[in-house]
Amino acid sequence: MLKNKHTNRNMKIHFIAIGGSAMHNLALALHHQGHSISGSDDEIFEPSKSRLENAGLLPEAQGWFSEKIHTDLDAVILGMHAKADNPELIRSRELGLKIYSYPEFLYEQSKDKKRVVIAGSHGKTTITAMVMHVLQQAGIDFDFMVGAQLEGFDVMVKMSEEAGIMLFEGDEYLTSALDPRPKFHLYRPHLALISGIAWDHINVFPSFANYLTQFEQFIRLIEPGGTLVYYSPDKELEKIARQNREIKLIPYSLPHFEENDGVLYLHAEDKKFPLKIFGLHNMQNLCGAIHICRELGIDDVDFAHAISDFAGASKRLQFIGGNDNTSVYLDFAHAPSKLMATVEAVKGHFKAHKLVACMELHTYSSLNKAFLDQYRGTMDLADIAFVYYNPHTLALKRLPPITPRDVQLAFARNDLRVFNDSTEMLAALSGLDWKNSVLLLMSSGNFDGLQADKIAARILA
Repeated sequence: MLKNKHTNRNMKIHFIAIGGSAMHNLALALHHQGHSISGSDDEIFEPSKSRLENAGLLPEAQGWFSEKIHTDLDAVILGMHAKADNPELIRSRELGLKIYSYPEFLYEQSKDKKRVVIAGSHGKTTITAMVMHVLQQAGIDFDFMVGAQLEGFDVMVKMSEEAGIMLFEGDEYLTSALDPRPKFHLYRPHLALISGIAWDHINVFPSFANYLTQFEQFIRLIEPGGTLVYYSPDKELEKIARQNREIKLIPYSLPHFEENDGVLYLHAEDKKFPLKIFGLHNMQNLCGAIHICRELGIDDVDFAHAISDFAGASKRLQFIGGNDNTSVYLDFAHAPSKLMATVEAVKGHFKAHKLVACMELHTYSSLNKAFLDQYRGTMDLADIAFVYYNPHTLALKRLPPITPRDVQLAFARNDLRVFNDSTEMLAALSGLDWKNSVLLLMSSGNFDGLQADKIAARILA
């Protein structure tokens, strides 16, 4: 367990922006270890709110309070949501307290472990989840940080003294207001994977060339003698991977598998193992996970046995509900490459069904008129396509307005129905014929508070 190195006691740690997905999970992990945790945030949403409240860590009031910062604190952990003028951050700097970003803190706790980092523009959460599932089934002790809630794991962050492996989902977004490096530049892996590179986060990476540079640097930060597993059909990724001669390279594409009556079967030696997942992109993810697990000492048959009951990560082609006529799925897809892969996967799996795809523009990139053209053709395989966006979100992100016609033209689909009122969108969905149909909801948000289970309940009724 982490201790104050001077007193050998548990630590007092304050979180600035405790409500974030990763931040609140790190706070819970440290709380469960016995450390004294405090925190602040100006807004906290579910499920972070309930989870912090159940642990007794939910701030009494929303906002920033400089009086929470004092010299008794051993460390302050700064979330990306907090700005440089945050009064708690200013006070922490005035007092000379040790300030960590959460990736910096995780690295400090994993310096003596084998660090495994799963990176890429898409699929990294699923690949990380697959590796975690297999390691757990194999009885291998490991620490981890993953970006989604997973079945069989109570928290999204685990740290211990005993585990010899630390598994990270490697996010390329910036670290904090004090540290403009991408998060995955801090982890310095011994074993790394890149699932593919497709331009994202236009607000901090203004061009594809600039975005690509972040992955080039990530490869250079792999420990000497380390290993990179990478998706070789991605030609830009192939090119930058081959530039590094000091590490072991393992290219991958697809595993040996077959489809029979809508079920995918993974081949391992002379056996076939049925899978719960579907979609070509998930088979690519699975192939990457196979190679990571091989490098961690797990053979292909043991991998196949373990992965056969893997049902996926939260919000990654997650089954929400269904009846004899209709099935509803939820996916985190928001970037163009993710959107296209998810629509293709669902249409390919439900070939005889009508596919209604409903996507929310929620991120800075997706709401940026300069980036919208990247979505051209991404929903072409859907029989009916809806796109929702909230003008208030544009205002909060200080972006110029966009019109429904702008969205239609960008997606290059004249029958695309565009909504900026979620109740109107729900009414339109409710009015469709749902016989022999699938609804695919895709968002990194929540359709302005209209949760997926509520949408599902309405149309299934």
